[in-house]
Amino acid sequence: MPEENTLIKYEDLIKKIKKYIKDEEELKNIEKAYQFALEKHKGKKRISGEDFINHPLCVTDILVSLNVDSVTIISSLLHEVINHGNTTKEEIEEEFGTEVANIVNTISKINKLTLNDDSESSAIYLRKVLVGLAEDVRVLFIKLADRLHNMRTIWALSPEDQKLKIRETETVLIPIAHRLGINSLKSELENLCLKYSRPDIYQDVLDKLNDSIEDLNSYLLEMKESISDILTEHGIKFEIKGRVKSVHSIYKKLAKGKKFSDIHDILALRVFVEKESDCYLVVGLIHAKYRPVPGRFKDYIAMPKENMYQSLHTTVFGRNGYHFEVQIRTYEMDEIAEKGMAAHWTYKEKGTVKIQKIMEQKLEMFRNLIESTNASSDTEFEAKVNTEFLSPMIYVFTPKGDVVELPIDATPVDFAYRIHSEVGDKMVGALVNEKIVPLNYALQDGDIVKINTNNASTPSLEWLNFVKTTQAKNKIKSFFSKQDRLNYITKGKNLLEKEIRKKKLAISEILSDENITKILTELKLKDLEDLYLAIGSLRFTPTYIINLINQDRKSVSDALLDKVLPKTYNTKNDYKGDIIVSGTNDIKVTIAKCCKPVFGDEIVGYVTRGEGVSVHRKNCKNVKDNKRLIAVSWNEVTDKTYLTDLKIESLPNKNALLEIITKASLRNVYVETIKNNDYDTHSLFELTLKIKQKEDLDKFITDLEILPYIKEVTRISR
Repeated sequence: MPEENTLIKYEDLIKKIKKYIKDEEELKNIEKAYQFALEKHKGKKRISGEDFINHPLCVTDILVSLNVDSVTIISSLLHEVINHGNTTKEEIEEEFGTEVANIVNTISKINKLTLNDDSESSAIYLRKVLVGLAEDVRVLFIKLADRLHNMRTIWALSPEDQKLKIRETETVLIPIAHRLGINSLKSELENLCLKYSRPDIYQDVLDKLNDSIEDLNSYLLEMKESISDILTEHGIKFEIKGRVKSVHSIYKKLAKGKKFSDIHDILALRVFVEKESDCYLVVGLIHAKYRPVPGRFKDYIAMPKENMYQSLHTTVFGRNGYHFEVQIRTYEMDEIAEKGMAAHWTYKEKGTVKIQKIMEQKLEMFRNLIESTNASSDTEFEAKVNTEFLSPMIYVFTPKGDVVELPIDATPVDFAYRIHSEVGDKMVGALVNEKIVPLNYALQDGDIVKINTNNASTPSLEWLNFVKTTQAKNKIKSFFSKQDRLNYITKGKNLLEKEIRKKKLAISEILSDENITKILTELKLKDLEDLYLAIGSLRFTPTYIINLINQDRKSVSDALLDKVLPKTYNTKNDYKGDIIVSGTNDIKVTIAKCCKPVFGDEIVGYVTRGEGVSVHRKNCKNVKDNKRLIAVSWNEVTDKTYLTDLKIESLPNKNALLEIITKASLRNVYVETIKNNDYDTHSLFELTLKIKQKEDLDKFITDLEILPYIKEVTRISR
């Protein structure tokens, strides 16, 4: 039977919701979502025995404790109707709008994914897909709450299924809850994972606590009364709570080699006050009565953590040698401490947009890390995740006292780009604690960093050798990409004007407004800069542009054919690109988007009108029997990667997507994008892959075809 604390009635839930959501239209939509879910889950039971509708109700109850918005509540009530209610995304969109439909659809995809083994590699890929799908942070809130309720009822699963759920929770979801700052969910998930993964240790810690709980509660009560008397005497409005630290917190201390009898900081008090100034008054009064433990005072109010956490922390000596950890904060600080990024919706009416900004930055950092990593190396991705998100962080400060969170061993360059891309691009030096340091200096916790800039300065490619954050690396690479663009634009402008002068034509006449409009329309370009860029990057020749204005297209095409057909070009190793065109080595070559050939495919070239040679697979239907074909071949010394598309038809299988991605990683095949559609009898996946050669692709396809639920695997040609 389900445990009492895992059951909830809608009537009780809506009372909690109405405490902070007052809009009648929003409340009507919440009621509508509940009735919709109730109908879709009618008659269904969970493995734990309760009615299925209880699960979305409990998940929503967890989220309501975070004061989430009505869209999150509605999406939470509906989050299982696609996978367990025979509902489509289109039906949800029609009833509740696009925003809700997208969140529910994304959650449905995530909930189909589970670890299929106990390896860290699988966990990394699940984390990768989960965060990649979660474009809206509310998806992650719902997923975390969904897992918390499932962990509360995990006793209903088999030991093997319990083991995999715990593995997923510890390696994927707890780290994400930690990075989003949602401590209330993170703490309970940690305790439940310990309870079911190491029941003997959990029970041992619990027994030890129970043996001394009477004394511990007595000490807590005495300390609470003592502090209460002090604060009342000084006319401070306050609330105080005491607790024994969680089983998981004590277990972590034991795991470091401590004996239970040597752990003296398991008692904690939290004091809530109305004003920030009262926090400092309270800590002063406590220190006047109880001696503080040296080195344990932390002021996170004056110097908050990057996730907006604020509080005063101190530890004082109490009765019988016990240390009491005391946290002092305002009520608003406490909500942010417990809810983390979810607190944005609580305070958005008050103008607190900084939380939302940081929340978006966190997700952007996740996605930047995922998108920038060459997924042919799962080890590389795992290392970056561990370095930038899961390892302990350092907190350094600007000269004005703003806090910046960075991974250990981050440099002043990482710091500069975290402040703003322009600060990073223009930095020329750094002072740490008022001393000049090299740009590759490893910052330390608590450092005060000042960045010196110069408007004439630019980044150095050498910085890529020592910066630690993916954000900094991406910004540096982005700068040089923009520089390349500017160089191509300048080069293209010079080439075109030179060719106009060479033909003894007037620049003002050739590049009149009328002619420019005509060229841009014909070539589907945005503006004159785009035209110069196309010429500078050899997409179009200056001669072609001039002839286009004069409507001499035939001569341009014939000239290109004359250029490539009569000659031969045999020295593959000297060729500057990855495709060799018979007869020349300075023609613009593009890979056709319709069939996307990769190294090792049989290929053929198609002479386009003014855009060089387009390379197709030999069997591509778009160039079959065309007279404008020329011989092309692969340059054997190329080391590039190529994109190609694959269509996979599968029987219904909840682990299909995860297994496809895992198989890809084993064959040095990177899954760039995934689209999938689920039907009653089958599922369709369309994958865009990044690979080095056809051999890897063929092996990957073979790996898929031997899976029992895979019906067909084909390359897409559009």
